[in-house]
Amino acid sequence: MSNIRKSFLEELGGEHITGVAYKNVYQKKSIISYFANVGNATIAELCKEFNLSAPKVTNLVNELIIDGLVQDYGKIDSTGGRKPNLYGLAPDSGFFLGIDVKTHSINIGLTDLQKNIVKIEEHYPYRLNNSEESLMELCRIINTFIKDLPIPKSKILGIGINLSGRINYTTGYSYSFFHFYEDPLSKIIESQVGIRVFLENDSRAMAYGEFCAGVDGGLKHVLFLNLDHGLGSGIIMNGQLYYGKSGYSGEFGHMPVYDNEILCHCGKKGCLETEASGRALVRMFKEKVAEGSSTLVMRDKQHIDEITLEDIIEAAHNDDVLAIELIAQVGEKIGRIVAGLINVFNPELVVIGGSLAATGEYIRLPIKSAVNRCSLSLVNNDTTFKLSKLGNRAGVIGACLLARNRLLDLA
Repeated sequence: MSNIRKSFLEELGGEHITGVAYKNVYQKKSIISYFANVGNATIAELCKEFNLSAPKVTNLVNELIIDGLVQDYGKIDSTGGRKPNLYGLAPDSGFFLGIDVKTHSINIGLTDLQKNIVKIEEHYPYRLNNSEESLMELCRIINTFIKDLPIPKSKILGIGINLSGRINYTTGYSYSFFHFYEDPLSKIIESQVGIRVFLENDSRAMAYGEFCAGVDGGLKHVLFLNLDHGLGSGIIMNGQLYYGKSGYSGEFGHMPVYDNEILCHCGKKGCLETEASGRALVRMFKEKVAEGSSTLVMRDKQHIDEITLEDIIEAAHNDDVLAIELIAQVGEKIGRIVAGLINVFNPELVVIGGSLAATGEYIRLPIKSAVNRCSLSLVNNDTTFKLSKLGNRAGVIGACLLARNRLLDLA
């Protein structure tokens, strides 16, 4: 019989762990979770937190030190007696990759176990199409990024990938993009990159990133609005991401609020997205230009079809009247629906993120104004509106943290 001890990560990846081995893995997860979410601690503090004996905690911590996941940070001052040692995560022992896939680009980054960003690339050129070619290009970009990292690939413990639309994070299936195979999309990408992959809806990942590393601490009820080419939301309830029964919560862009003949990309008509989204903004902007409206955008364009959402956002920053007016119209329409969400969820904070958040007060003020008019005063008086602090990094950080949590089963 072999007496070679398995490392924590080997135990974590093992199947059908039972008995003492299962209990040890669970206790080690709990200690790592404490370090990750609370901070460094002494043996005595860990004993009190988990109601375990000092020899047991010492043994667990020492094994995690041998595995390279925990570090002894030396002695700390005490009120009397022997000075205790302080322990915590070894930040360079493991890393997580986060990929936030947008319509026309990718944001990709690497964090360590303590949520520090090691490397990040924003707006990496990429065209999201529902095709095998687009999927293979995504895998190629991930592999290239990994190859150029200053750390060995073996230290990347997991990859989080965000896509828009319907994602079942528990099974790894995407039902909006790359649903070509019998196997889960997470497993398909895993086979191409050689590292465990976790899928998530982009809006939920952005909400989680903002909640953990962006907004002020102490909040438990947060509504994150992802205002991009489409519309999505991430809901934090009691400090936890809200998924709903099947994991598809937050699709407020597909609320059927208009009696129009505009076909949404979801296949239905009348969705909020058809008249109040980045995609709708581009369509309305082109229509106005075709009707003769003047705009800075057309100074370097040969044809109306060349206009992009990024062009309109940049024009707004340069005080373009048409851009500002249409952004305000979109904000007002979104605000009416957000008023209903506030009546239902009564959040402490609404965070405005996504591409349109880059327009700042041009989008925030019309949303807030519409909410004030359309929601219950007793409810919206308790709600603060803020623009995303993390911007493009929200999705990357959220993807990394969710991958870390799921791999290590952290609370």
